[in-house]
Amino acid sequence: MDHKIKILHLEDSINDSELIHSIIENSGIEKDYYWVDNENDFIHFLKTKKIDIILSDYSMPGYQGNEALKIASQDYGHIPFIFVSGTIGEDKAIEAMKNGATDYVLKDKLERLVPAIKRAVREYELETKRKNDELELKGKTDLIETQNEEKEKRANELLIANKELLFQNEEKEKRASELVLANKELAFQNEEKEKRASELVLANKELAFQNEEKEKRASELAIANKELLFQNEEKEKRAAELVLANKELAFQNEEKEKRAAELVIAKDHAEESDRLKSAFLANMSHEIRTPMNGILGFAELLKGSGLKDEKQQEYVKIIKNSGNRLLNIINDILDISKIESGFMTVSISEVNINEQMEYVYKLFKHLAKDKGISLSCKNRFPKEKTFINSDKEKLYAILTNLLKNAIKYTDKGTVQFGYEKKENDVEFYVTDTGIGIPTSRCEAIFQRFTQADISDKEARQGAGLGLAIAKEFVVMLGGNIWVESEEGKGSTFYFTLPCKTEIEKHSLEENNLTFEMSLTTKKKLKILIAEDDEESERLLSILIEELGGELIEARTGLEAVEMFRNNPDIDLILMDIRMPEMNGYEATRQIRLFNKEVIIIAQTAFGLLGDRDKAIEAGCNDYISKPIAVNKLLSLIKKYCNKIN
Repeated sequence: MDHKIKILHLEDSINDSELIHSIIENSGIEKDYYWVDNENDFIHFLKTKKIDIILSDYSMPGYQGNEALKIASQDYGHIPFIFVSGTIGEDKAIEAMKNGATDYVLKDKLERLVPAIKRAVREYELETKRKNDELELKGKTDLIETQNEEKEKRANELLIANKELLFQNEEKEKRASELVLANKELAFQNEEKEKRASELVLANKELAFQNEEKEKRASELAIANKELLFQNEEKEKRAAELVLANKELAFQNEEKEKRAAELVIAKDHAEESDRLKSAFLANMSHEIRTPMNGILGFAELLKGSGLKDEKQQEYVKIIKNSGNRLLNIINDILDISKIESGFMTVSISEVNINEQMEYVYKLFKHLAKDKGISLSCKNRFPKEKTFINSDKEKLYAILTNLLKNAIKYTDKGTVQFGYEKKENDVEFYVTDTGIGIPTSRCEAIFQRFTQADISDKEARQGAGLGLAIAKEFVVMLGGNIWVESEEGKGSTFYFTLPCKTEIEKHSLEENNLTFEMSLTTKKKLKILIAEDDEESERLLSILIEELGGELIEARTGLEAVEMFRNNPDIDLILMDIRMPEMNGYEATRQIRLFNKEVIIIAQTAFGLLGDRDKAIEAGCNDYISKPIAVNKLLSLIKKYCNKIN
């Protein structure tokens, strides 16, 4: 536009209005900006200002954006109308576009606002020019038609005049004939003859004059025809300009269709965003893991407390098994949540395949034995040739998920797992003699919340997430997973992982998976437990007391900071992350301002990717997730006790 753009902005939030005004100001658009937050002011500015474009929020207290759109469409339909909203959905956006809205921009994507304004103003200018051109063309066409009608009228008059002239000529010829006869009859009358001759001469001069007039009118008609041809050429030229304008309009329509396609894509993205429900599941894990810490911790304490009653031992075993089962389900849900929200990453390191296979075998051999199933592991490489570059934790998760399923769905017979080299890949397999899988469900089992056989008689416990997680992990590691099965005879699951490095000889180190419930230290440890959950605090207190340590307790982050300030000789702090008044991260930062040496171990029930990095960044020495494994906690304490001593 040659003049400043007059922008009318309907918005109930002054902060949003100032932000949008700033964005438009910084874009360099020459404009007059009017902000209103109610219907009366909105209508007043439409009436008193020559508004070029309207920006409007969709949902406002007391006045809705669609009501403003209705008023603008009815009385000011030529003005572009753009919704700028944070609450409008795809269905409402499409409905608004149908009702006359030019475009819409989400408040979390305001980078689209300035291009949308420029595009709307440009389309408005082109549409206005097109309408003006059509009016101008219609006026000229009407003028040409009027001129043509006048020329046709003049031509008809000329034709009538010509016919009259011809009739007069015929009359004159007739009169001339009569004169000749009269001259012959009155030849003897010379005076009459001369007189009649003079009359004939005069008549001939009149005829000549009339012929000259006829030629003059014919010339004028020729000139008029040339003018008409010129006007027709002008008309064709304007028609060509109209064709170009129509092409421009067609291009604009293509742009609108493109925007409609973008709306469809945005709708798909909105449907994809439903997966954010995983964030809810991840957050809920804290509320589930905290009581789980008490269940599993006390079950482990009870089991090792010397109880003789077999029933009590059986009940303790049930508590621990049920807790472990619930924890596995929580971990599966967390893994799916991380995958869907994009937080699951791959950590590549050198992995000893044989060591992994042996560890998994030891983990499941008792479970298989309890069911009366034969479990075997086949390693095809010698120990010095079993190293690949991969993600150790994800390989462990894939193998355990496949083996859990194999044992779960096998009531008798064997379960065997192993691997072999296939060109540039290592191909792993897990074979069982269980119930098998119908051919029609061999692909469905890798979908979330799906089990191989859903009939009541074969239904098994589980959330149906194990195979879905295994598939996601295999794909993340660059491999492939599939199943071959015969219903009633068993199944074999295969998956491949790429070999990314040359195989080298390495020495194996044995992992010590047990830890004694005692520590040998040169001094009695003084330990601060910062924990707001009573059961978790009680569990940690019992562990510390059995270690022979002196215990100090704090229920909030703020209290933990004050306790340590008043007891600077504390050796170690077990810091819960989520506490009232001040969280564990901030409490750690406050302590590090006046003490850099005390050992701080973070403990949390969130269990999300990145929690360890957050803890270390805040100043913690180490990190442990709930439910706390006793051996792991004691191992950490022993590690840092050696440094303290």
